[in-house]
Amino acid sequence: MSTADKLNQLKTRKEKIEQGGGPDSIAKQHQSGKSTARERLLMLFDEKSFVEIDAFVETRAIDFDMQKKKSPGDGVVTGYGTVDGRLVYASAQDFTFIGGSLGEMHARKITKVMDMALKMGAPFISINDSGGARIQEGIDALSGYGDIFYRNTIASGVIPQISVIMGPCAGGAVYSPGITDFIFMVEKTSYMCITGPDVIKAVTGEDVTSETLGGADVHNSQSGVAHFKYSSEQECIDGIRRLISFLPDNNLSDTTAYATQDSLNRICEELNGIIPDGTNKPYDMLEVIEKVVDNGDFYEIQEHFAKNIIIGFGRMNGKTVGIVANQPKVAAGVLDVNSADKAARFVRFCDAFNIPLITFTDVPGYLPGVGQEHSGIIRHGAKLLYAFAEATVPKINVIVRKAIGGAYIAMNSKHLGADIVYAWPTAEVAVMGPEGAANIIFRKEISSSSDPSEERRKKIEEYREKFSNPYIGAARGYFDDVIEPAETRGRLINALEMLASKRENRPARKHGNIPL
Repeated sequence: MSTADKLNQLKTRKEKIEQGGGPDSIAKQHQSGKSTARERLLMLFDEKSFVEIDAFVETRAIDFDMQKKKSPGDGVVTGYGTVDGRLVYASAQDFTFIGGSLGEMHARKITKVMDMALKMGAPFISINDSGGARIQEGIDALSGYGDIFYRNTIASGVIPQISVIMGPCAGGAVYSPGITDFIFMVEKTSYMCITGPDVIKAVTGEDVTSETLGGADVHNSQSGVAHFKYSSEQECIDGIRRLISFLPDNNLSDTTAYATQDSLNRICEELNGIIPDGTNKPYDMLEVIEKVVDNGDFYEIQEHFAKNIIIGFGRMNGKTVGIVANQPKVAAGVLDVNSADKAARFVRFCDAFNIPLITFTDVPGYLPGVGQEHSGIIRHGAKLLYAFAEATVPKINVIVRKAIGGAYIAMNSKHLGADIVYAWPTAEVAVMGPEGAANIIFRKEISSSSDPSEERRKKIEEYREKFSNPYIGAARGYFDDVIEPAETRGRLINALEMLASKRENRPARKHGNIPL
């Protein structure tokens, strides 16, 4: 065979590989509203930057006539490229070949590129679109999943790991995304579940569709499993690229610093009037965040889940910060089981990747009630305390309004190691709210008064004036300063610059035991 023939053979083989499961399968994929694995990777990576690895790998299985189903690539495309000029590794399951099912060599391709990402210290993105484990390969398929889960765990906190659900992801397959840092889903075409609708019907008798069982809406708003949802694959890919812009390559590198025209000392006059006069009146904390961060650009995470707390990324003077904030317009910003979980995991991610943390506190306490107690609010609430106390990155807290009881401590207080705590003049910090405190402390005076309601009002104001104002905490040194709200942006950037060289050593240990 001549060199020209060999080159033609190579070209022919690669053309076949690019066809995946064949034209009919590709057409069916498009008809279902989904792109192919390669189309998704082309959307994700910078133009002409993606380099495929192991394109010629195929299954070694021979049982159940698998030798007749051999296909180069074995149902997954793996490789590396650049996203906005930064090295990123990825795998994308190809549903057009045996439903993207995972077998021995399919898994080996994924673990190989994961190992490369870990060695090179670059983010890893896994695009999931699979019918699950390849039944024809039995324990070899299960072994493949285990190898992936192990690497997800080893890479956790070392490189950012992003899972993208762009089709079915069921059974054991869901645990890889479950270990990774962020999960993206596409509305109407992606779902995740441990057991599918048919199994549930057979075991419990419940009738449920894939969408209502584990669709994008369910996992973004109810279970909290996913972090983002988008209406199309292109929007989803754009969201991934945006997220990566906020993240470092690994736990030893810095986030990318972006040039900004937003003044460091910009005064936000609107903040001086954003807090309502009534302490129980709601307002939108997102407005506070957007007025403080560079150019109002805030990328909220899990915006549909546990809405009483806000988490996400912004930039201050061009550098990434992680933001945690109570949301007074949803359940008064109270802390509960779900919001504590949501915030704690985000705090730990930021700490793992050296991203400074800023909190905006306005919390009336932990949510009372039998349901919360029986759901383990003690255990879940302790996660947030643990996460903030464990974090050694720069930590800054701005107490905007209420900070009551144990929730005051949990929201990045000085007592958990916050480096800088600012309070607005509207801040109220106490063991309990003035109304409850007055009822207890001044019970006799109120009950013996000729006008109990008026006496109660006076005592509430007396308590608020004496004990529930920011100057008490400032006098004790628990707050570093009481600041004008309009100056918040400049004070935060100044504090972040001061804390940039922070170093904090902790006792040697294998790891702590967070109350999971």
